[in-house]
Amino acid sequence: MRITMHFNIYLDDETGQQLTAAAKVRGENRNAVIRQAVQEWLRREGRPQWPAAVLAHMGDPDMPPFEAGRDQLLPPATDPLA
Repeated sequence: MRITMHFNIYLDDETGQQLTAAAKVRGENRNAVIRQAVQEWLRREGRPQWPAAVLAHMGDPDMPPFEAGRDQLLPPATDPLA
């Protein structure tokens, strides 16, 4: 079963005319062009992503790995799930 959502958008006259003309050139209706534009925008912007600076960060070579101190941890005094 496919659920369809309906939206109303308001465009200024010039934008509306450009949209109508562009859709006509493509042989599609305005709704199809808008749907494709929204899908493309969501592909690019819809998923949160880390900034490029974070993705490129290689870490501090002088810092020990996070897991390095695990063997020094004590078990909890009581079972938190009991």
